[in-house]
Amino acid sequence: MPLQVSDYTWQQTKTSVFISVPLRGVSVRDADVFCTENYLKVNFPPFLFEVFLCAPIDDENSKAKIGNDTIIFTLYKKEVAMWETLSLSGVDKEMMQRIREKSILQAQERAKEATEAKAAARREDQKYALNVMMQIEEEERKKIEDMKENERMKATKELEAWKECQRKAEEQKRIHREEKFCEQEKQIEDERKKLKHKSHTRISASRNLATKGRNSENIFLEKLKENSIPAPRSVGSIKINFTPRVFPTALRESQVAEEEEWLHKQAEARRALNTDIPELSDLKEEEKNPEWLKDKGNKLFATENYLAAINAYNLAIRLNNKIPLLYLNRAACHLKLKNLHKAIEDSSKFCRLTARLKEENLVFPCYHYHLHGTRIIDTTCCRQC
Repeated sequence: MPLQVSDYTWQQTKTSVFISVPLRGVSVRDADVFCTENYLKVNFPPFLFEVFLCAPIDDENSKAKIGNDTIIFTLYKKEVAMWETLSLSGVDKEMMQRIREKSILQAQERAKEATEAKAAARREDQKYALNVMMQIEEEERKKIEDMKENERMKATKELEAWKECQRKAEEQKRIHREEKFCEQEKQIEDERKKLKHKSHTRISASRNLATKGRNSENIFLEKLKENSIPAPRSVGSIKINFTPRVFPTALRESQVAEEEEWLHKQAEARRALNTDIPELSDLKEEEKNPEWLKDKGNKLFATENYLAAINAYNLAIRLNNKIPLLYLNRAACHLKLKNLHKAIEDSSKFCRLTARLKEENLVFPCYHYHLHGTRIIDTTCCRQC
């Protein structure tokens, strides 16, 4: 239980109260001061000083000075008057507890208000700083925009000046060309005048000679002049017929053997496409190509969808059964599905078709195939096998 301090002294004026409380050898750092309008407490263990003031004070402006083992309080009265006593008289324990609790609540509310005020001041400061930064950034942005605008105007002026120079240069070139052309025309005109003068001189000389000759000679010269003028051409039309050809090149530039082979293949492809295959009804025109179906089957084989790959190869074989690669790829799919008899059958068809193409001495890509994991590795060389 703390010891109450009773040997304090106090003095007053009409506006102030001065209280001196001894610390009695206690460190200054251990003293805890609490002050409200009607309550003053100093806790410095094991001592305690508290007083219940008889009138309210201005606790915000009041002061406390600690030094020389003494605390001196300067309390300012809210009302100008002289107090009869420092503390209230006739205060029981319940009233003292109520005053303490009320003082604590007041102190908490003031602390909360002070915290809120600090937070509001901090927000205002942050807002002000943000506004200042935004103003600075706006000024910098405006400055940059002005610099860009100045540079753009400068570049525009330079471009306009360059265009003006180019226009003047083109104008000068055009004037120079016109002058040169005028000079050439003048020279041509002079040449024409000279030639005309010479021809006129010759004609006049010939006429003089003709007048001196006989009349028969004059008639002969007149007929000769009339015969020297050609008659106008008659209007007509010329029909030109060309031999019809399938190929756009001329016959002298074509190779008949290659054209015949190409026409034969196109006819077979058209016959295959014109057959009633129900699977072709759902395909587009570009998807009815055996090469496209072969590539589709290869992609399905790479994704291990062997049944779909076999269907693609089957449809491609029905469209064109003279592509050896289709049989070999289908054999690889059957091999993956453990259909060994069908794999052997397709491999045999591949070998027979390859041998027949070699016997016919056809030029076709030579394929070398190897099964490697889930992919068909092929190398192609374009040469005569």
